[in-house]
Amino acid sequence: MSFEGFIHPGFPDFLDLPWTKPLLDWNGGLVRLVDLPKGLSRHPVVYVNYGDDVYAIKELPVGKARQEHELLSEMAALRLPGVTPVGYRENKVNGKTTSALITRYLDHSLPYRSLFMSTSLDRYREHLLDAIAGLMVQLHLAGVYWGDCSLSNTLFRRDAGALQAYLVDAETAVIYKEISAAQRYDDLVIMEENIDGELLDLSSANLLAAGVPISETGRYIRIRYQKLWEEITREVVINPGEHYRIQEHIRALNALGFSIDDVEFTESKNGDQLHLRVIVSDRNFHHDQLLTLTGIDAQENQAQQIMNEIQEIKATLSSRNNRSTPLAVAAYYWLENIFYPVVNQLKKNSRENERRDLAEIYCQILEHKWFLSEKAKHDVGHQFATNDYLEHVLPSE
Repeated sequence: MSFEGFIHPGFPDFLDLPWTKPLLDWNGGLVRLVDLPKGLSRHPVVYVNYGDDVYAIKELPVGKARQEHELLSEMAALRLPGVTPVGYRENKVNGKTTSALITRYLDHSLPYRSLFMSTSLDRYREHLLDAIAGLMVQLHLAGVYWGDCSLSNTLFRRDAGALQAYLVDAETAVIYKEISAAQRYDDLVIMEENIDGELLDLSSANLLAAGVPISETGRYIRIRYQKLWEEITREVVINPGEHYRIQEHIRALNALGFSIDDVEFTESKNGDQLHLRVIVSDRNFHHDQLLTLTGIDAQENQAQQIMNEIQEIKATLSSRNNRSTPLAVAAYYWLENIFYPVVNQLKKNSRENERRDLAEIYCQILEHKWFLSEKAKHDVGHQFATNDYLEHVLPSE
């Protein structure tokens, strides 16, 4: 047996596996083989265990494993949601050359097919479909044409409340400097046809959970994609003193059901152009995130409003300092320079001092500040908003 290949440093060498045999002939006698859920694949796939880690091995035609490995590596460098490439091999077996792609198994993940095969996931289904829409937007923004989005080629994972979709199969993917509208349209058509076809196959095999709208699922993802794409690619120019307008953009995305994972500025010819990265979250995501960062125990909707403001501060500090600001630093700045001064201001008011839910009253002041800033066409600041709230809003309650 002879082979060529490459394995990234820090991973096993996989030399003890039976590479002289096709993957279909690897059997239960191989102690490293593990059984894990997986979607349909046009190529043989097995999972092997080394220590605490599991790796997926996919058999491909000669040259294809290296090609997919290089594309996944480029996607990883772009920090796109996909499986981690570990390496590839080309083996000469029985006079025939094949290749094998090795990737790290995504811990705590499930194939998207299981979303439709289990009634226990009904309450997550809509959010997880939104996550596919979000994944396609992320890929297209980075210039990635997938060419084969399907339930079988996508994994999902719930991580600290975040619902994230991950690309698994990149055989047909291509990375361009910039993706065209025609390519995006073609990618969405393929996605819709693939997903509706897979659901029909599951239904024919009596594996589909009751109540799944077969003909509407792909269309739902496409519509959610289009709404998200239009909002997230809308150019937002933030002039000095207008950082309150970041909230407008974040609110528009929240209204679509998406949460903000990151906010950053890039310089444009006309000013600061806003770029956002979105994720989909479940009902406790912002609560847990705010509690971890600040120790404040707020309701989910309250926490979402506060985290939106912290993301705004992160963007402002990054722009001001001309370098990326960690979210933890922005959260500390918010606590020391905004939240505590507002709370102290509230405590001076005897009526407001009776309230125990400081997070709720703070969110009301945030709403009031946003309203006043919209009206004034500039950021009025927390102190002014708090004073105006205590003077004009509180007496009428």
